[in-house]
Amino acid sequence: MNVLLALLLMIGLFELLGALTMGQSFLFDSDGRFDTIFNEARLKIIILQVSIIGIIAIGSTQVIISGGIDLSPGSIVGLTAMIAMSFAQTAMVNGNPNPKAIFGESWMDLPVIIPILVALGVGLLAGFVNGALIAYTKIPPFIATLGMMVAARGAAKWWSKGNPISFPTDQFSSIGNGLNGWAPVIIFVGLAVLFHLILKYTVYGKHTYAIGSNEDAARMSGIKVNRHKVLVYTIAGMLAGLSAIVLASKNLTAQAGMGVMYELDAIAMTVIGGISLAGGRGSLVGTVLGALIFGVIISGFTFLRLDAYYQEMVKGFIIVAAVVLDQWRQRRAGSKV
Repeated sequence: MNVLLALLLMIGLFELLGALTMGQSFLFDSDGRFDTIFNEARLKIIILQVSIIGIIAIGSTQVIISGGIDLSPGSIVGLTAMIAMSFAQTAMVNGNPNPKAIFGESWMDLPVIIPILVALGVGLLAGFVNGALIAYTKIPPFIATLGMMVAARGAAKWWSKGNPISFPTDQFSSIGNGLNGWAPVIIFVGLAVLFHLILKYTVYGKHTYAIGSNEDAARMSGIKVNRHKVLVYTIAGMLAGLSAIVLASKNLTAQAGMGVMYELDAIAMTVIGGISLAGGRGSLVGTVLGALIFGVIISGFTFLRLDAYYQEMVKGFIIVAAVVLDQWRQRRAGSKV
């Protein structure tokens, strides 16, 4: 409820600033039409611009609830996008051979399921490596995922020697551009609902919260902590791979620099959404609301015609404020006990 209130206050603030400085409404239709109340174009932009990072945030939510942190999703997105697009290319472009071809003609025009499975497999493998390092070598999650972040970004640049990979098949491009452009939103919302139910009603969810709350107690109660950590990071990696599929198909190209800073934006969404960095508390509902707050901030600053660096400054302030508030709540709860 606090996050929802913050979202409404943020919308109200941009409505007020828009009325005072521009004489326009931020979210409501100001053209006097009777067929719609809201500015549908701006609403679509707000939701679309956070949906791809929101898919990553679903995985980051589970990692943070389990008491960990993952700095690698952005680089995994870059690597996975490059590899997936290599298997999604069409052989002919405007009657000529594909100038960006990575493999031979026999690897062109493949069924769309192949690049999807390849991308999910790459993300899954990267997440598995993260989880195994953290669980069985006892490396701090920050260091293990930082190593993966650097290595995956280097591998993305190596894959095509830094050159972009373009010209996918129509089937692949429809993943990010289908349903009148709403496909990324539907994927994000569908995954959010699915994993919300999983976290709330399954053994997997209960174990995730238990490990984040008190790892030693979870181990003593019979939970296989190491195996579960590997599973959590593997799912997060797979979701990063799925995000790469949506991003590459939407942009119709893949570049090694894709996904830069995505991991920090995903973590910010979870923190703003009330997920405790100490682990063991929070829900995906909060993460979705945190993503919407992110979208409102970005769209609101664009609406007010303010430079992009103001967005970064405000996002940084909000992240710090959310963490400070979380720490205050934890201390207050501890003092009551």
